[in-house]
Amino acid sequence: MTDLPVTSAAALLNGALLLALTARVIFHRRRNGIVLGDNGDRVLTKAIRGQANAAEQVPVALILCALAELQAAPAAPLAATAALFTLGRYMHGAYFALHGLHWRLRFWGMLATLIAQGLFLVLVGLSVL
Repeated sequence: MTDLPVTSAAALLNGALLLALTARVIFHRRRNGIVLGDNGDRVLTKAIRGQANAAEQVPVALILCALAELQAAPAAPLAATAALFTLGRYMHGAYFALHGLHWRLRFWGMLATLIAQGLFLVLVGLSVL
């Protein structure tokens, strides 16, 4: 059996974030009787996009993290990259989940996400070359 401690920790933390963002959308829909779409509700629109963005970004990053870990990428850079990715996802998610936060939190969160994804690609690439 192959252990993937870095990927497992990243999956746990990012999975919890995705669950929280999804619950926020569900609770808002139920509270306001919105079954499909956003019904022109800007708060719901923002919550939907925050959840969807996490659903788009997290799986690819976790796959890359697991591939790098399976191919024996150096543990410290891999863990640092996973931490950067997770920090970026939480910053980005906070902007979408908490009303009144400055848009720069979203910007820095997405920048951290993209840098981490690039680093995951480098770690996978170095492992296969």
